[in-house]
Amino acid sequence: MKKFKGRVVAGGEIIGEAIVSRQGVNTLATFQKSALKNAKEVYSSDQNNPDLYKKLLTGKILCLPKTIGSTTGGLVIQTICSMGINPKAMLFSETIDSLAASGIILAKNWENSDIIAIDQLGDKFLKYVESGDKITVQTDGTVIVEKTNETK
Repeated sequence: MKKFKGRVVAGGEIIGEAIVSRQGVNTLATFQKSALKNAKEVYSSDQNNPDLYKKLLTGKILCLPKTIGSTTGGLVIQTICSMGINPKAMLFSETIDSLAASGIILAKNWENSDIIAIDQLGDKFLKYVESGDKITVQTDGTVIVEKTNETK
C-alpha cells in the first residue's frame, strides 16, 4: 500500500477499482461512442489506447497522466457525467488540462455529478498503480493505492 498526495480539483471521498492508462486519454475517442449510443455504461472506444480499449470505465477510478485530443473534451466529460455513466474519479499524474477541468467542474456544478478529480499526483503514482488495484480517495487529495495481490 502506498499513499500519494495531489491537488483537489473536484473533491470528495471514494473507494473503487483502478483502471490505468499510461498515455494521455483522448476523451472524444474514449467516451463519445457510448454517449452517442445513449449507452448504460462506457466501454472505451479509443483503439489507439491499448490500456483502455474496450474496457469498462463507468464506475471505475481512471488513473491517467492527462487528457489529450479534441477541444470538445470538456463537453464530452460533462455529457457522460450528466448521463451517469462516468468514471467515479479521474486521477491525474500531471496537472489537469483546462478542457478536462472545465468538463469536470461543469459536471459537478451544473449536473450535480459526484465525479472526483485529483491532479499533480506525480509520475511515481502512475508507475505504481495498476488496473484492478483498490483506490481510496480522501477529501484532502490523498490517494491510497492497495495492490490487488495485497487485498486478497
